[in-house]
Amino acid sequence: MMTFLVIAYLGGALTILSPCILPILPFVFARAGQPFLRSTLPLLTGMAATFCAVATLAAVGGNWAISANEYGRLAALALLAVFGVGLISPRAASIITRPVVELGNRLANAAGKPGSVPTIAGSLILGIATGLLWAPCAGPILGLVLTGAALKGANLETSLLLATYAAGAATSLAVAILVGGRVFAGMKRSLGFSERIRQALGAAVLAGVTVIALGLDTGFLSQISYASTASFEQQVLDRLHTAKAPEAATAGASASAAPARSELPVEGKAPSLDGAVEWLNSPPLTREQLRGKVVLVDFWTYSCINCIRTIPYVRAWADKYRDQGLVVIGVHAPEFAFEKKIDNVRQAVAGFKIDYPVAIDNDYKIWRAFDNSYWPAHYLIDAKGQIRYHHFGEGDYRQTEEAIQDLLREAGSSASSSAPVSPEATGAEAGADIGHMRSGETYIGYRQAENFASNEAVRAETPRDYSVTTPSLNEWGLSGTWTVGAEAATLGATDGGITYRFSARDLHLVLGPASAGKPVRFQVTIDGHPPGADHGADTDAQGNGVVNSTRLYQLVRQSGTVEVRTFAIRFLDPGVQAYAFTFG
Repeated sequence: MMTFLVIAYLGGALTILSPCILPILPFVFARAGQPFLRSTLPLLTGMAATFCAVATLAAVGGNWAISANEYGRLAALALLAVFGVGLISPRAASIITRPVVELGNRLANAAGKPGSVPTIAGSLILGIATGLLWAPCAGPILGLVLTGAALKGANLETSLLLATYAAGAATSLAVAILVGGRVFAGMKRSLGFSERIRQALGAAVLAGVTVIALGLDTGFLSQISYASTASFEQQVLDRLHTAKAPEAATAGASASAAPARSELPVEGKAPSLDGAVEWLNSPPLTREQLRGKVVLVDFWTYSCINCIRTIPYVRAWADKYRDQGLVVIGVHAPEFAFEKKIDNVRQAVAGFKIDYPVAIDNDYKIWRAFDNSYWPAHYLIDAKGQIRYHHFGEGDYRQTEEAIQDLLREAGSSASSSAPVSPEATGAEAGADIGHMRSGETYIGYRQAENFASNEAVRAETPRDYSVTTPSLNEWGLSGTWTVGAEAATLGATDGGITYRFSARDLHLVLGPASAGKPVRFQVTIDGHPPGADHGADTDAQGNGVVNSTRLYQLVRQSGTVEVRTFAIRFLDPGVQAYAFTFG
């Protein structure tokens, strides 16, 4: 737990490096130059506490939580608009109704009106309002916390991690405010126009309110911050995960040396594989049965595009090294509810031509035993039952295969270094075009939805007519009669659709038929025209396709230069369920 608290705190501290922090900076820097204990500290405390509470409620889900947060954001925007007007001109603020004026004047005084003393209550109220508007970028670390909430539900651990994340962000903001306060104080002394500085801050606050009210904080800024701190955060996660079992590594190093001893460190004893609700392609396997074998454990879920793109390599390793002592075990840990249906997993295993054992980990018992947090995740276990290597996500296939060869030789196999596998991957299994990918995974269910651009606000768990015009890059919207649930949106009538403005070679969408399982026909267009040569593996050149099972569908693969395009899908039958967009 302490390790994850450290990770969460560092992730929050890194938030200040991301453009996603820009919309709230005007509200925060309006405290620059004010007493820290009476002004800055209450503001940051209110902001962090409110973010933690809202994020925890979001993990619980439910229409009431969504509505409460939406009304809270509207009230916060109104409050901060009054605060901005008060900074620019306290006299102008006096024309607003008296109760609001009194609050606005108090907040304006707390912000630095000449001769005033900041109040703790005023600063705390501003912090609460700012926290309602704060939507930090969901990089790997915040994604780790939210994934834990999705798997385990909202609990004390989730709230504590979110609070620690918010505390990290507040710490870095506090440092920025202290530095900024000295700069502003120096400007006041040397230039003598503190009133102009205060008015400029007021204008910045009003600009921030406008940006958030128009949704630009989750539209334009998401484009430039998609990978801004992700690499830093991933390095933090990898370093801390590797450092979990230093004592085990030392013990392993002191063991009696074998002629082909691998230099891979010992990361700890491999946990039990007990807990699977069912096994496919094999009877249940135990640690005792696997002793003497090298084991590759692959955590995956069948609609995850990152998992799908690793399957050709895992399949190839299983075939190449099976006779040399390698056992590959796929541990299927579901992300969505439909992935818990064993028949769906069985169909996916057959579709991906997976013939190695697959453990169905619907209760996440194996997931928790490995202390895993990722899809996909690969763990290599040596012949003595010790974890010797791990890799999270896609890539580093050569490094993983070299580790397999290393441990096989250590186990006494005659496996020699050879050229790495180079599987022929088609459709969604083909590797992503990372260099041209500017769009990221986007959920449609209200629990994790972002950048929603329909003309109507989401009404959770209730049928509603939606419409969408022209979304900006990385924005999407519904059209037709949809019921938006926590995980997916369900179409209630024919001729409904989804529009997404994206930039990537490939566009995928996780879709499924209604509970009755009746196929749903659809048509795809790109920039208003049939896709032609840019159609995906699950559509033809005219954009036609059929949803006949719940899985990931590849709908677009740009055949030429990757450009920003507007994708639209229209469903010709009711009952389709839409879960998430992914890109490649």
